[in-house]
Amino acid sequence: MDVARKCSKTACKHESSLTLTYQYSRALVWIDDLAEERDPHAYDLCEQHGKRLTVPSGWRLEDRRNRFRMVIPNRLAG
Repeated sequence: MDVARKCSKTACKHESSLTLTYQYSRALVWIDDLAEERDPHAYDLCEQHGKRLTVPSGWRLEDRRNRFRMVIPNRLAG
């Protein structure tokens, strides 16, 4: 059974659409497409919270999301 993951932000009921990770030592934050599985070291966010995301002064944000998702044949309905 495939259960949709909810946004990691407190009290948000929206479905996650992206995954946020960071590396403190490099002052770097990454936004990726939603990870296949939940990772305890990452944050799954909804589109709304992803759009409003800001990083601390001196940090860099890298958006690594794939804007054009490929359809994987074994995941097609039918």
